[in-house]
Amino acid sequence: MKTPPPPAALATAAALAQRLLGGPRPARPARTAAAGLVGAASAGLLVAAVEQFRRTGTTVNPLEPGTATDLVTTGANAVSRNPMYVGMAGVLVAHALLRGRWAALLPAAAFVVAIDRGQIAAEEAALRERFPGDYSTYAARVPRWVGLPGSRRTSDAGPHRRGCRATVDS
Repeated sequence: MKTPPPPAALATAAALAQRLLGGPRPARPARTAAAGLVGAASAGLLVAAVEQFRRTGTTVNPLEPGTATDLVTTGANAVSRNPMYVGMAGVLVAHALLRGRWAALLPAAAFVVAIDRGQIAAEEAALRERFPGDYSTYAARVPRWVGLPGSRRTSDAGPHRRGCRATVDS
């Protein structure tokens, strides 16, 4: 499988594309506050997820998911299987809000699609191979992006094995 571009490079390209779609509109207090809130929450989520991986001692390198030493399922990963990418997407949404142009949401959406179809697919395949029973159980329980427990579609959970039990924290 071809190695997908690094997620940080995709996020940077999306942010640059947002700037190319027109200059910012005059600041509005409500829009600025919303952008600040979304941006701070998203950046906080991203940092918390990276720190959780570092505390666990597993890789945060998205280009080598097969080298993961642990399946992280606690903290932000108990709500989303990809909190780092949710954080990146949220920062892009905040940037679009700050710019005040609806068109600036298009690169954010393109980032989500590219990450979902490329990077996440590669990571999930590697994790499913490295932690077969545990990952299948985790994927069946926690949404790929965000959502309420049990409210996501199950088509992204991968092959499910009867009788497997997760040994990871819930």
